[in-house]
Amino acid sequence: MSATRMRAAVFVEPGRIVLETKPIPDVGPLDALIRITTTTICGTDVHILKGEYPVKRGLVVGHEPVGIIEKLGSAVAGYREGQRVIAGAITPSGHSNASLSGFHAQCGAGTAHGWKPLGGWRFGNTIDGSQAEYLLVPDAMANLSPVPDGLTDEQVLMCPDIMSTGLGGAESGGIRIGDSVAVFAQGPIGLCATAGAKLMGATTIIGVETVPERIAMARSMGADHVVDFRSADPVSEIMKITEGRGVDVAIEALGLPDTFEAALRVLRPGGTLSSLGVYSSDLRIPLAAFTAGLGDHKIITTLCPGGKERMRRLMEVVASGRIDTRPLVTHRFRLDDIEAAYDLFAHQRDGVLKVAITP
Repeated sequence: MSATRMRAAVFVEPGRIVLETKPIPDVGPLDALIRITTTTICGTDVHILKGEYPVKRGLVVGHEPVGIIEKLGSAVAGYREGQRVIAGAITPSGHSNASLSGFHAQCGAGTAHGWKPLGGWRFGNTIDGSQAEYLLVPDAMANLSPVPDGLTDEQVLMCPDIMSTGLGGAESGGIRIGDSVAVFAQGPIGLCATAGAKLMGATTIIGVETVPERIAMARSMGADHVVDFRSADPVSEIMKITEGRGVDVAIEALGLPDTFEAALRVLRPGGTLSSLGVYSSDLRIPLAAFTAGLGDHKIITTLCPGGKERMRRLMEVVASGRIDTRPLVTHRFRLDDIEAAYDLFAHQRDGVLKVAITP
C-alpha cells in the first residue's frame, strides 16, 4: 500500500459494508490525523449496515477511536505527534451555540449540512469514521484526550461512546445514594449504565435481560437483581423487589417502545425515566403509566457526551479501577476481517458483546 492510501470499512449500500482503499485525509489547521490502533463496532453501525439509519454511500463507518497522533494541524497546540489519544464519538467544536450553552453533544445539530438526528455525532455519520487505518479528527484541541500511561487500548476502548453513553444515562437520571434503579437491557450500553448507577450510589440495581452471558455480566458490573423477561413479567418483578414502591430511576437502554413503556410503569411517583435508546418508531405514553400527567415524573434523553474533558474524566474512572470495561470485549478481529466481524456482531452470535478491531 502506498503512503497516500489507507484501508477502510466503507458503506456501499444497505447490507454491504466492505473493506476498500481510500486516500489518507489531508490535515487542516484545526485538525489532527491519528493512526488507529484499536476501534470497535457499535450497534448504530449495524443500523447503518441494514439501511435503517441513512448515511452517504462511500462513507467510512465507525466512531470509537483509539490511536496515535500521526500529524497535527498548523493551529493545533498542546499535543505532540506520537502521542496516544482517544476522541469521543461526539466531536463538539467548542464554539457553537450548543457548545456554549453547555450541550456539547448537540454541537452540529441542524447545521447547514442538513438536520440529522444524534446532534454532534459526526464520525461515521457526516464525516469519515474510525474503522480505518487513519482518522481525521476535527477541532482537535476540543476533542483529543491523551491516554494515561499504563492504560491499554482495550481499557479505554469503551470511553468514546459506550461508557460515556451508559454513564450519561445514570448521570442524567440524577441517581442519588440509596436509590433503586432499573436498567432495561444489559447490552454494552445497559451494562455501562448499570456500572454507572453503582458508581453514583444506587443500592438496589435491577437489570432486565434474558441472555445468560449478559445476565452474568450484569451481576459483575453491579446489578443486585436480574429479571429474565422471558420467564417473568419485568414490571411485576420490579414492583415486587421494591415492595410496591417502584424505582427512583428507570434507564431504558434498548430503544424499543415496549421497554420504554415498561420503564415508565415501574417508576415511583416523582421518578425519572432516563432514555438511552435510539428509537425507529413512534413511542406511546400510556395514560395509566403516565398517571394522566399528574405523577411528577420526568422523562429525559441523553446523547453520548463527548469532548476531551469528558474523555479525560472517563479514563480517570478506568485508571482508578472503579469500572473495568475490558470484559465487554468478547471478540477480536483484524481490520482485514472487518466484514466477518460485522457478520458476527450483527447476528449477535457466540455471546458477542463488543469486538476489538486492530488495523
